[in-house]
Amino acid sequence: MNVWIAIGVTAVGCYLVKFLGLSAPAGVLERPLVKRLAALLPVALLAALTAQQTFGDGGHLMLDARAAGVAAAVVALLLRAPFLLIVAAAVAVTAGVRALGG
Repeated sequence: MNVWIAIGVTAVGCYLVKFLGLSAPAGVLERPLVKRLAALLPVALLAALTAQQTFGDGGHLMLDARAAGVAAAVVALLLRAPFLLIVAAAVAVTAGVRALGG
């Protein structure tokens, strides 16, 4: 029963956050600071989530095949490869390192 309460509270909270965003005055959304935050905040949150999932393991720093995959993706990104090639490089390197026992 507690899980359903948590799901319901989370759903209502998500709806309210979305409603607040939609009901914000246009003048507030046109401010340069708000525009800049709206552009950069999702990138920062996604990077933090990726780093936590790649390098975190129960509160400890973990370097394994996932880190090698991220390193391969960074190299492909620096070489300005297309997005699908970046993802393919990360997947291939991660799978290769895992196949080698890493």
